[in-house]
Amino acid sequence: MVVPVDRQQRESKVSLALYHLFKWSVVNTVFRGYFRGRIHGAENMPTSGPVLVVANHASDFDPPIVSSCVRRPVSYMAKQELFKVPVLAPAIRLYGAYPVQRGGSARGAIRAALGQLDQGWAVGVFLQGTRTHDGRISEPKLGAAMIAAKAQVPLVPVSLWGTHRILPRGAKFPKPLPITVRVGQPIEPPSSSKDKEQLMAVTEYCCDRIHSMLDLGR
Repeated sequence: MVVPVDRQQRESKVSLALYHLFKWSVVNTVFRGYFRGRIHGAENMPTSGPVLVVANHASDFDPPIVSSCVRRPVSYMAKQELFKVPVLAPAIRLYGAYPVQRGGSARGAIRAALGQLDQGWAVGVFLQGTRTHDGRISEPKLGAAMIAAKAQVPLVPVSLWGTHRILPRGAKFPKPLPITVRVGQPIEPPSSSKDKEQLMAVTEYCCDRIHSMLDLGR
């Protein structure tokens, strides 16, 4: 059972408005039209309250696609240098990005993610941390489970099928290949952020759920 915590239940109204503007003017149009995108299970995503979205990762297109498909903004970490750029910095903050120092400690990234959760955001974490060539997760990290345990928020598994093929190495433009996104049912967080066995068990369960959805294909 997730322990209730006194925190915001939604991101700011300005952030929500910016999300819908970008989603309906750009992301959804490209996803549905160019990539012939399909979405399954979007109703599994909680519509309010802090939540951790965990997914596989194979393309730079993944963050906006995930955010669009789960029907609410998803906050991702971004390199600290971007937050020093005038005009860009306030825009990406409103869209949910939070700064993390390149080469900094994992503690700093976890603290930043917890701060976003306290503000009512859905926070996105790619379980392997980096892109993989086939979209499968071979070396999952424990960071997502640790954040979920510290914040006592559910994890929602999301699978992205086909994104690894849309921009192959050397290509200048994405290929109009089909993409399918599946959203799984929420997973309870570990009860302790210090129990490595629990963290590993929840992480592996998230991976299994994502891979099971990937195996469904198109």
